Order: sequence, then C-alpha cells, then structure tokens
Amino acid sequence: MTDAADFSGLHIASLESRRADDMARLIERHGGVSHVSPSMREVPIEPNREAINFAYRVMTGEINTVIFMTGVGFRFLMRAVEKHVDTRRFLDALSDITTLCRGPKPVAAMREFGIQPTHKVGEPNTWREILQYIDSHQVPIANQVVGLQEYGISNASLVAGLEARGASVAPVRVYGWDLPTDTEALRENVTKLADGERDMLLLTSAHQIVNMMRIAEQMGITDRLRDGLRTTAIASIGPTTTQMLSECDLHADLEPAHPKMGHLVIEAAKRAGEIVTAKKRLKQSAESIRQSLSHAAATQDPAMKHPSHDSLFLKACRGEATDRTPIWLMRQAGRYMAEYREVRAKQSFLELCNNPALCSEVMCTAVDRLGVDAAIIFSDLLPLLQPLGFNLEFVAGDGPVIHNPIRQPEDLKRLRRLDDPMALDFVYETVRQTRADLPEHLPLIGFAGSPFTLASYAIEGGGSRVYTHTKRLMFSDAGAWNELMATLSEAITVYLNHQIAAGAQCVQLFDSWAGCLSPQEYRQFVLPWMKQIIAGIVPEVPVINFATGNPELLPLLRGDSRTVVGVDWRIPLATAWDRIGSDRSVQGNLDPAVLLSSPDVIRSHAGDLLDSVAGRNGHIFNLGHGVLKETPVENAIALVEAVKELSAR
Repeated sequence: MTDAADFSGLHIASLESRRADDMARLIERHGGVSHVSPSMREVPIEPNREAINFAYRVMTGEINTVIFMTGVGFRFLMRAVEKHVDTRRFLDALSDITTLCRGPKPVAAMREFGIQPTHKVGEPNTWREILQYIDSHQVPIANQVVGLQEYGISNASLVAGLEARGASVAPVRVYGWDLPTDTEALRENVTKLADGERDMLLLTSAHQIVNMMRIAEQMGITDRLRDGLRTTAIASIGPTTTQMLSECDLHADLEPAHPKMGHLVIEAAKRAGEIVTAKKRLKQSAESIRQSLSHAAATQDPAMKHPSHDSLFLKACRGEATDRTPIWLMRQAGRYMAEYREVRAKQSFLELCNNPALCSEVMCTAVDRLGVDAAIIFSDLLPLLQPLGFNLEFVAGDGPVIHNPIRQPEDLKRLRRLDDPMALDFVYETVRQTRADLPEHLPLIGFAGSPFTLASYAIEGGGSRVYTHTKRLMFSDAGAWNELMATLSEAITVYLNHQIAAGAQCVQLFDSWAGCLSPQEYRQFVLPWMKQIIAGIVPEVPVINFATGNPELLPLLRGDSRTVVGVDWRIPLATAWDRIGSDRSVQGNLDPAVLLSSPDVIRSHAGDLLDSVAGRNGHIFNLGHGVLKETPVENAIALVEAVKELSAR
C-alpha cells in the first residue's frame, strides 16, 4: 500500500450534507473526481410534546442524569422547550445533575447557553465509548433515570447497555433526518452507485445510509443498489455508520483511525487503489457466478419437479412433515466397507476421485447396502484446489499434502481463479453418473469444502491442530486473507452450481476446521464469505451448512431460508436446534463412535436422540461426522434400521 493519499482519478461519491463543499474540496485535493450529493436535512419535531415533558422531568428531579449525543440536538431541544418552560430554570436544573456529552460538539452547544457538562466522552465518540466512560469513571447510573437525547433513529445498543447497568432510560427525540428538499443530485448518485459507475462511497453518518436506501426504494432500484454497492469500495467514518451498513446487509471496507472527515478522506485516498482493485475482482466473481447460475438454469425445467422432490430427505430439508425421520451418513461410502476397500486397492485415492464410474459404483453400493434415504457423491474436498494453482498429493500415511502452500502475501501471485469450471468436469460427470445409477426417488447431494477449511489446507499445506500459519495470515494481512477467501468463495459457488446443473438435488458445505475459531473470528473472517456463497447457489436448492468443533458457531450457520444446519456430536441436538432457531431444519448428530459399540447400544442412543427432538419437523438423522473406518458395516446398517423403526410417525 502506498503512503500517498491520492485517489488517482477515481470517481468518489459522498452523501455529505452539512459540509458538502468541504467534502468536495477534500476529494478533489487528493486527486479524486468528486460526486457529492446532500442526502439529508435536520428537521425539528414540532410541537415536541416529548421534549417538553422531558424538560419538566429534569426540573422536578425525576431524571438524574442526561446524555447529550449531538450539539445540534441540544440546540433543537432548547428550541423545542423555550416557549413552554422556564428556560433559566431548565438550564439550572441541568447544571445541578450529571450530564455527559458525546464529544466536543454538544459541549460547545451547552457552553453557548452558559452551562458546562459534568463529563465529556472522548473519541471515537460511539456508544461503546459512552459505556466504557461510565464504567471507568464510575458514573452512578444504577437505579437512576437516565435521559438520552437521541438523533434520527434510536440506538438500541446504547439503551441496552445503559439498562444492563441498572439504569431506566428516558429517551427524547428532538429532530429527525428528512430527505433534502431537492433530491435530484442524490438520485443521480444512487443511480450511478447502482450501476457500478462510482469507484468509492464515503459515508460520514448512519442516516446517510437510511436516506440513500429510502431514495432507492422510491426509485424501485433497491436490489440494484445493493448489488452495485457490493462491488463498490465503501469507507465508513466509524462503528455506528459501519453497524448501519451491516444492518442493510452491506460491508464497510475501511474505517479511519479517527472518526473525522479529513481522516476519512486521507485514509480512503491512501487505500483506494488497493480496495477498488479488490472490488473489481469481486465484480468479475459476480459475473462468473451469474454465468454458473445461468448454466444451471439452462439444464433444468422449472415446470418439472425431480422425482425425488417429495422424498423424505428433501421434505425434511424444507421443514415439512414426514412419515418418519430420513437418514443418511456422512462418509457412507468409505474404508469401513469391504467393497470400497476392494476398489480402492487398485488405484490411488486421486485416481479413484477422477473416475466417475467407480465413484458412482462405490456410492450406489453403499446406498443399497445401508438403505439410506439420500446419496452423496463420492469425491473429496481438495481437488477443487488444483485448478486454482495448488499442487495436491495424497500421501500414504500422511493424507493430503499441498506442496506449494501459501505462507506469505506474495505467494498469492500464483493463485488462480476458477476461470474454466470444466477443469472439474470429472466431478460433474460423477454427479451425472451417480444420478443415472441411483433410483430416481433418492435425492443426490453434491458438496464442497467451505472457504475457511480450504484456505487452511492451502496455507498449512496439510492437516493441522493449531492452524498457526492460517491464523497468522488471517490476523496480520486482511488484504491477503480477503483475496484468498474471495478466490475460494467464487470457485466454491461456481463448482456447486455446476454440480446442481449435473443433477444434484442438494449441496453440502463442509467446514471441518472452523471449530478452531471463536464466534467473533468466524463472524469477521468467514461469515461474509459464507453468506456470499449461499446467496450465489441456485435458488431453492437446499444447502446443508456443516461446521464441526465449536457449538458456539451454530447460530452463525443459519444461512438463508433454504439452509439446513449440520450439527456435530458435541452438543445435544435439541439444545443446538434452539440456538439455531426453529425456523431452520437440522442434520445430525449421533457420535460416530457409537457405531463401534453393539446394535443394542446403537438403538438406545438413536432412540434417545430421536426422543429429544420428537414432534419437530425438519430433522435429518446423521452422524456428527463421517463414519469411522473401524466401524462394522453391520452396525451402520443397524443404525439405519433403528432410525426407520423408531421414528415412524
């Protein structure tokens, strides 16, 4: 990244209102083409009965502490009450109680009226700093009524934080943010953003986002705007604005070190080239995914449902009632079966994965022997990495090895996009062959590794217990991490859409290594990419999202309405389902080691699991991970038979 603060001729949009001219000069001073369109105007609430009542409560001692969020808000409050209460008495009452100001502007406004605040909260002046200040300075708010001057929309996080500290919050709204009187320039900027004709958007207020979306809704281009903004670099002045972006399902690419307009412009100018390049890459990815969706659509007749549409498995995926609980097993064609071992003895694992006829044979054999309700293609997570530039080998005794792992950001120079999805046609042919060989009423599941697990293999070079190299890159270089995740996410989405085009009725995402992450790490470094992948998969095709190792991640796996959440054995299924939400179907979650016991023990454990979620639609019985190689095949069959019998409605 260069230290020069130069937009280098990029087109920079801003929705600044009060300081529109200053913003335009700053952008142009730093080499940008300025497109500033005021997006809001402050509108007092008149008559403001709430503000008048608030003033009386302060004067009568009912409100013990007041937090002022903005200078203009304090002035509007005084304007709202001046004709209805004794102004001097109100100001004296404010002087006698505890007052907190969020930054210098409300301090200056109070001084204009001849009073001083008790406390001034420093930068970056967000609700978090207010709560931290209250805690560090031991401001007594427990069992107190705290007045809160709000602006625009209510800050639910601040209110919740105050209430958690024992306060009773009395909010007072003194002005709103309306659209400008003349919206022509704003409409033009919104249209250009929707069409991808602005390189970067600078935001200095959460309310700018609200009004931008209001205009887009009026114009009927809300979806277009969201799509355009996803490939536009976005710089947010601070956490409150960034949070509003998140609530609108958008993402901030940059926050300045200090929440000031000058800092925002300078830091945006320094990083604009890097971020805009990444966004152009994202635009290419969006086009690649669009083409894969078109390819899938061309292979399917929307008027014709596949014969497996009303199968137990797909009905459970959709959360519909079933005559019994459907069951299939992860790794149901594997080393625990003699038939698989016989085929595997004649070729390497990669050779087997590259032979669609044999892949279909081992899976169809397993399905027939077990009597399960769905099949999954026989393949592996890692062949997807080969066309991306990775040298993959399965080494006897060591498992998969990547001979050219990514360890430094410069290693990403050899990372390739999945420019030719047909480089993986042997997998699509496995889908086609397996679909043709299976009974039509049985659904076929395609799959791929999730981006974090694939990234970990690509960085570690193989299996790992501590993920040292992966986490080092993840924490130390956001640009490199995002480039790797963007490349993997695009490839995964295109790959799964081609599997659906080849005949898969459902797809599963395996995140075998995500359990090494905390919820916050997953939310920051993985979840945006998972959302992008799921959103890019053919609509209405069920997606099973399965991450192992950390039950705290479960609420983050919900995906969209067609997502089924896979659950491993580390948490009771009923508890997991409550965390995930009853509006999602779930898959799981018997401990695979139970299959090493006896049929009676297996039946008992299966019964307990079924009883724990009895009566709930949307359960697909499965193991909490794949079948262990030591499992007697008779025990796997015993489990399937027990589930069929015990779950019959």
